[in-house]
Amino acid sequence: MKILALSGSNAKNSFNEALLKFITNHFADKYDFKFATVKGLPMFKEGVKAPADILALGTEVSNADLVLIGSPEQQHSVTSALSSTLEWLSSAVHPFHNKPVVIVSTSPLPQGAARSQTRLRTILSSPGFSANVFSGDEFMMGTAPKQFDQDGNLVDDGTVKFLDHFFDEVDNWYSEISK
Repeated sequence: MKILALSGSNAKNSFNEALLKFITNHFADKYDFKFATVKGLPMFKEGVKAPADILALGTEVSNADLVLIGSPEQQHSVTSALSSTLEWLSSAVHPFHNKPVVIVSTSPLPQGAARSQTRLRTILSSPGFSANVFSGDEFMMGTAPKQFDQDGNLVDDGTVKFLDHFFDEVDNWYSEISK
């Protein structure tokens, strides 16, 4: 399965990007990952033709079997960088139509960016997207600064075990929807 791991953060030292990188390394023998980020993409401007880097990301989304989004939380919602990128994609190329999408998140706070995930699910189900968003267990990891070692590995065996379980559920869901 080809998975596009999309970081929704434009932060210099993003915990969500670190989580996606851990996932891509941890499951490297199981999936074919490609990493992408919203970092550095232009802000959405209505009535303006989509820039080449937005169109390129749209192609990456289209070419993926599944999109895995690492969604940080800002002000109880998705980041402005992720929101802007999604606005471009939903108005320019519509690559999320019926696309399987899985959301993961982490945060320095104990809630693990739960509100970001809720908001992102709403966005992805709206017209212009119509994505097929995974609705099984949710992976929200709180207290992010304590979760990673200096090499970017998750330090808690229980978290890694749950992540394995989470991706087993994702696999089962994907096999059902891709029949």
